[in-house]
Amino acid sequence: MITGSIVALATPMKVNGDIDWEALRRLVNFHLDNGTDAIVAAGTTGEPTTMSFAEHFDVIRSVVEEVNGRIPVIAGTGANSTSEAIELTQEAKKLGADACLLVTPYYNKPTQEGLYQNFKAISEATSLPGLLYNVPSRTALNMTTETTLRLAEIDSIVGVKEASSDPVQITQIIDNAPENFMVWSGNDDETFSIMCAGGYGIVSVAGNIIGSQIKEMMRMILGSDLKNASREHRRLLPIFKALFWITNPAPIKHAVNRSGFNAGKPRLPLVEPDSTFKAKFNPVMDK
Repeated sequence: MITGSIVALATPMKVNGDIDWEALRRLVNFHLDNGTDAIVAAGTTGEPTTMSFAEHFDVIRSVVEEVNGRIPVIAGTGANSTSEAIELTQEAKKLGADACLLVTPYYNKPTQEGLYQNFKAISEATSLPGLLYNVPSRTALNMTTETTLRLAEIDSIVGVKEASSDPVQITQIIDNAPENFMVWSGNDDETFSIMCAGGYGIVSVAGNIIGSQIKEMMRMILGSDLKNASREHRRLLPIFKALFWITNPAPIKHAVNRSGFNAGKPRLPLVEPDSTFKAKFNPVMDK
């Protein structure tokens, strides 16, 4: 079972836009040293939509090799084309990934039946465990409670990263899904409430820089120390919010750079935060 604090890893880039493989390995080892429970390689925070297939596969391979079995590696393999998602997922399996993260198809806005058939087709094409990813703010499409629960009956679909920000929907999924189907928070600012409702953890953007603090809050929740857990949640809430003042991953790459890991800029069409953003963001991060 993949539980706990899962980092949605940013992909470091050089000044010329090439992937910085040395910085990537260094960032992976930072997470290994700080007790991160699993790593998502080439998930949406890792900018896979700007990568060639070769780069996408090389990022997964590099992370798998550096982790070397110490924690699970989840490969981002979702796409707005089912056939492309199948190809990515099959290759991730060959590269040694432990699971795949499958974002709902973006832009083409399928019906709920289309979503079901998309994920069913991917699951039938590979034995790699699949984590669904529902993020309406980026895909303009919500995967409903009914569709998620229907997909939860497929053995190889093991859970969902829920970023719908709908507490009723998320709680209904937790309450009605099979026992071995896990629900992770998809937004750092919702981890406390989702875990209190029975969620398993977080696939975290903020975990790129404050994973140990997030793990400590989770430890408190699991130990029923909700008073201190809520205090830690409130303490971290400003950075959780600030990391999404503009489109992810621009803010987290800036934060990772400030932490000394040289993540570089995001690839176009995203750009790095401007001076106005940095003047507001840096004091929040400094706290």
